[in-house]
Amino acid sequence: MPLGILYALAAGLMWGLVFIAPLLLPDYPAALLSVGRYFAFGLIALMLAWFDRAGLRRLSRGDWLEALKLALVGNLLYYLCLASAIQRVGAPLPTMIIGTLPVVIAVCANHRNTQRDGTLRWRQLLPSLLLIAAGIGCVNRVELLDLQQQTPIDGSNYALGVVLAIAAVACWTWYPLRNADWLRAHPDRHPRVWSTAQGVAVLPLALAGYALLWLVTRTTSHPLALPFGPRPGLFIGLMVAIGLFASWLGTLCWNEASQRLPTTLAGQLIVFETLSALGYAFALRGQMPAPLTLLGIALLIAGVAFAVRLKPVPVVAQEHSA
Repeated sequence: MPLGILYALAAGLMWGLVFIAPLLLPDYPAALLSVGRYFAFGLIALMLAWFDRAGLRRLSRGDWLEALKLALVGNLLYYLCLASAIQRVGAPLPTMIIGTLPVVIAVCANHRNTQRDGTLRWRQLLPSLLLIAAGIGCVNRVELLDLQQQTPIDGSNYALGVVLAIAAVACWTWYPLRNADWLRAHPDRHPRVWSTAQGVAVLPLALAGYALLWLVTRTTSHPLALPFGPRPGLFIGLMVAIGLFASWLGTLCWNEASQRLPTTLAGQLIVFETLSALGYAFALRGQMPAPLTLLGIALLIAGVAFAVRLKPVPVVAQEHSA
């Protein structure tokens, strides 16, 4: 379990990088950021596939179909929604909405995976969930007030940003649960092979997305300079960095964590992604977080620390005690 927690921390640190790319490239549409990131991820995975060729050959047609589904929902669709939300309302609000993932995933996993992982009794889980939710609420309040003071809020654009962030939460609630199902059902498969398989699977999807984006932009009055946009050097550098660290290596670390930890606990450790994204966002702003933001971060950490101490109770043991 300690090693699994360290892997989850490493994944969160790398995943936090994806929140700042839309801020560094505000003139790029979210769709281009999404397909660009995963095209780079796919190329990296295709090169790494040579080293994992023996493990990849063991995957069945059903396994590849599952990898394709995970790549579509957990990669392309998730980042399309997230990047769109960030470009509409800034990074902090979507970051904190994404920060509800530990609560959402823990609740879903505690409901659906009791036979496999055992269960955390709700009265044990509740303090951790309340601490995490309170921390998210504190940070969210500060960022909303700051956003209102800086610029007048476009109600429709703000609402669309919130909806897109919620859609991203839905995608990334489905992804780790489904991904953990496959990994726990195949303990003999190396998580690196599964990471590479998802990268290979996302490559044709990213290529199709590029083609669709090209067709759409050609019909508009302001066509985008494809394939790399108006700032190709920065775009390519960011996409390669995010594709390597956030997509491939981050997924590898998360897969390692998923094989070692109960899904309920792993879901709560996604809070590391939120904390990392906030840290990167404030560093990019060049300012220290407000006191209430620091309180919120402390509550998030306390909630995760409390959850780490909990041990799932096997269903059989519960039935005997009843």
